[in-house]
Amino acid sequence: MKIAEIAQYLETLAPKSLQESYDNCGLLVGDRHAEVTKALVSLDMTEAVVEEAVEKGCGLIIAHHPVIFGGLSSLTGKNHVERTVIAAIKNNVALYAIHTNLDNVQAGVNAKIGEKLGIMHPRILAPKKQLLRKLCVYVPHNHTSELRNALFAAGAGKVGTYDEGSFTVKGEGSFRGGADTDPYVGKRGERHIEHEEKLEVVVPAYKLTEVLRAMHAAHPYEEVAYDVYALENEWPQVGSGMFGHLREPMYALDFLKTLKDTFGGVVRYTPLVHDYVEKIAWCGGSGSFLLTQAKAVGAQLFITSDVKYHQFFEAENDLIIADIGHYENEQYTKELIAEKLKENFPTFAVLLTETNTNPINYL
Repeated sequence: MKIAEIAQYLETLAPKSLQESYDNCGLLVGDRHAEVTKALVSLDMTEAVVEEAVEKGCGLIIAHHPVIFGGLSSLTGKNHVERTVIAAIKNNVALYAIHTNLDNVQAGVNAKIGEKLGIMHPRILAPKKQLLRKLCVYVPHNHTSELRNALFAAGAGKVGTYDEGSFTVKGEGSFRGGADTDPYVGKRGERHIEHEEKLEVVVPAYKLTEVLRAMHAAHPYEEVAYDVYALENEWPQVGSGMFGHLREPMYALDFLKTLKDTFGGVVRYTPLVHDYVEKIAWCGGSGSFLLTQAKAVGAQLFITSDVKYHQFFEAENDLIIADIGHYENEQYTKELIAEKLKENFPTFAVLLTETNTNPINYL
């Protein structure tokens, strides 16, 4: 299978345009058109993981964390990043990262964490803004249905958990074709009045090009009159962190023990200001920036990692902060990626790494 086919699927699952500005997702090393027979899935890209991939005959490593964040000015092997890249190139192993784009989608990293904790009805904690567009297109009334279907098929019209959403307004459009035109209705050089409808749909920004292409293909006019507006609306299905409810309230300490049993490592936590917890917020990776949002939704406990000493004071007795470790809270991302790949490519070999990439040890 070509790497490009796998990349295309992963970028449908978690579009690269949804990654954070500091991130570096996608194919980092390798030829998109190269054929591979196996892929190794890992949380991190390390020299040991590359060695494992070579031993198992995997021509592709898919990891959550990219090994290259900034630009490389040289490849001399002076640090672990350069040594990993050199090892991958020498052994013809491609490296693909699916990082904050997978963090930011509803069925991504945080959904997997919620699944492991048995959270009911998880929702995005901090939905993203400015990622949606409104497309307004003017079409003869007898072509509205055909055009609407084409826009839906291209990915327009999704609002929250609903799809095929649109709005139409009837009116009259006027136009006059120039000397080189071939009007669908009316005559060249004469003003024409046509009964039209204004069709409105919401479009994710990353799908706009595809939707516009579908619009032009399905529209009967030579020149299509349309408007695109940037929306300030939040996108409930895209954003950072999640929150939801346990199936039933638990003693706070018992829940912390469940965290320890489920994720391992060490649980660092603030005073147990709630005897019971039921509403839980969480964020895979470093999520202390979401503490305000966790309080705003009324969470009694917030799970994340990489919380600094002074940030623990910011719990302010409003909730319990539980830091379970970065590797620990994202370790099941490997399972998520592998499950998705196996569902979509049932005959392609997808292996989970046996290399422990956690750089932290505990006494």
